[in-house]
Amino acid sequence: MFASLTRRMALTMAAATVIAVGAGPAAAQDKIKLRLSAVQSETDQRSVAILEKFAPMVADFAEFEPHWNGTLFQQGTELEAIASGDLEMAITSAQELATFIPEFSIFTAGYVHQDAAHQVAVFNDPLMDPFKRRVEDELGAKLLSVMYLGRRQVNLRMPKSERTVMTPADLAGVNLRMPGTDAWQFLGKALGANPTPMAFTEVYTALQTGAVDGQDNPLPTVVDAKFYEVTKQIILTSHLVDLNYIALSKAAWDAMTPEQQATVQAAADATADFGRQNQLQKEEELVSFLEEQGLEIYEPDVAAFRTAVQSAYLGSDFAKDWPDGVLEKINALGN
Repeated sequence: MFASLTRRMALTMAAATVIAVGAGPAAAQDKIKLRLSAVQSETDQRSVAILEKFAPMVADFAEFEPHWNGTLFQQGTELEAIASGDLEMAITSAQELATFIPEFSIFTAGYVHQDAAHQVAVFNDPLMDPFKRRVEDELGAKLLSVMYLGRRQVNLRMPKSERTVMTPADLAGVNLRMPGTDAWQFLGKALGANPTPMAFTEVYTALQTGAVDGQDNPLPTVVDAKFYEVTKQIILTSHLVDLNYIALSKAAWDAMTPEQQATVQAAADATADFGRQNQLQKEEELVSFLEEQGLEIYEPDVAAFRTAVQSAYLGSDFAKDWPDGVLEKINALGN
């Protein structure tokens, strides 16, 4: 039902929320309440960054109230809650935004973002302005900053001596577990593999028994799920540089003074940078740990993978909503 939300409806609700929280900056005598609804736990690296950076930086004028583990709003409903004036902050994904604004699907495709620095460059480039405006106009939310979640890598149970992967052709016939949605299955096929849908909870046993030949996830997940116990190699394809956006209610933003807005923006940027640096360091440290566990870790011909994957997307229905020329601009920022 929410998918039919029109721009006028969103703006009307946002305006009503402004009236409810105060007619504008002049009315902001009391502390502004900023409730954050997030699905991750309090110990997640995103949560740690928010608690260590964002919360203290806005404490002088805002009552920051985080809710973890989806206890305030369920995953996937946070944007609805912001649009209807029932929530001030959320950590959202390009996948979630694409359900309301199809153009955002470009940021869910393989090899669009090349690394953490490229993510930041894309987010801060003028090419993002139309995307950000649509989020504000249609969902009543302001995207403040981009959070780096990690690079997904290909992890195989056979040793490198048996299967060395340098190009997509080398993954031919490999049964690669991928999440079950059409978008994930398409990415697995674009990588050159035979994508196999499977619940995450079944992956360890499937790798152990040979029901699948491999799986793809960021290195922290490989370690947390102990996939290194049942695999032999990791190919650093970095085929998806995953992200989240810190989103704030546009009504709450408009109710702040310019000084408060500047502080909130600085707090969001500091939060994203803190989390980004911690995650990059963790990924680097985990390479050594995984090598100590006996895994072979190497980088393939990433350019060959990027060319093959982007060509597959451009020839598919996934690209039909992408604005003309945007992919080329994104690629240029990484060169």
